Parts: sequence; C-alpha cells; structure tokens
Amino acid sequence: MEVRLRRVYDDASADDGKRILVDRVWPRGLSKDKARLDEWAKDVAPSTELRKWYGHEAGRFGEFARRYEAELDEPERAAALDRLREIAGGGPVTLLTATKDIDHSQAAVLAARLRGG
Repeated sequence: MEVRLRRVYDDASADDGKRILVDRVWPRGLSKDKARLDEWAKDVAPSTELRKWYGHEAGRFGEFARRYEAELDEPERAAALDRLREIAGGGPVTLLTATKDIDHSQAAVLAARLRGG
C-alpha cells in the first residue's frame, strides 16, 4: 500500500494519487480549490479533546498515538478508516494535514495503520 504524508499547504504533485485531508478542522487561509482534495476524511481525525490535550507537543506524541489508536477502534472512526483502506487499495494515497510536524501527527499514525504497522 503506497501511503504518503504531506502538508495540505504544499502544492499538489502528480504522484500524490488520491489526496485526502485527515484533519477535523479546515486549514486556516486555504481555499477548497487550492487544496485540490479528493476527499476530506474528518471522521477519522482525533477527537477535539485529544487534539487539544496533545497540542502538537512532540514529548506527548507516544501517549497521543496510543490514545488515538484506541479512538480509531470506535465505530465511526473505524468506518472512516475502512474507507481510507479501500481508497488506498486502489492506488497511491497522500494523507494531508495542516500540522507543521507531520512525523508527530495523526496523519503519521494513520499512515502506519494503513501500512499495517
């Protein structure tokens, strides 16, 4: 399964495949046309409570990932994750996030899950 990670603010690339935003909140200052999305999978994003607790503090990433993995087993998020698997099974997928530190984001946790890690 070919799953890539990128910032939604970066220009689209020909090798992105399906471009899917995995943030719950729409990125600031970005028009829908400029984003060039194929899908907005906000139902797979972490809960507002978890997102606010994490605050993108790298030292909390391990605990964030553990809690987010548990959230991904909840029915609504599990269904959204199944949808991502279905899309990724059809070709390359690029998970998009507004987060500056992609390696410590929900997109990284999702990519690992989709890749079977």
